Formats: sequence, structure tokens, C-alpha cells
Amino acid sequence: MALKSSWELALERTGGKSSAKLTNEQKAKLAEIDRVYTAKIAERELELKPKIAVANAAGKVEDAQKLDEILRNEIAKLRGKLESEKEKVRAGK
Repeated sequence: MALKSSWELALERTGGKSSAKLTNEQKAKLAEIDRVYTAKIAERELELKPKIAVANAAGKVEDAQKLDEILRNEIAKLRGKLESEKEKVRAGK
């Protein structure tokens, strides 16, 4: 299941349809961008979640919170880049 962009979710909520028709090439690029960023997010989660668990198990709550914040910030940055790249493809750039 692919993650939906905020743009796609907004269209669903409003019942609107995109005025721009995407070419098969654009659709393929969007799918590739989704795949790449989903992998990057999963990579960061696989790296940091075990460290968070170890810190929690050791009673280092503050360290665990810092790592969790780092993870959330990195995921937010990656999602922002994902949306930016997808918008470029949609705009035909």
C-alpha cells in the first residue's frame, strides 16, 4: 500500500478531481519517488527505533526522547522532500 500525499488526501476529502492529467511517465516517476522515500524513511526507522528501545530499557528516558525527536524530524524532512519532488513531476519540471 503506497502512502498518499497530502494533495491526494485533500482531493479525496473534497471529492475534487485533479485538473491535470498525468502521463504514464509521470505516474511511473511518482511511483518511483514514493518507493525511494518510503525506503529512506524505513531505513531511518530501522536505524533509530532499536536505539530508542535500548535507551528506554536502560532507563535513559531523556536520551530516548531525543532520539525519538530526531526520528520524527528526519521523517518530516523526508516527507517534505517527497512532496516537493512529486509536485515538480506533476508540474512537468
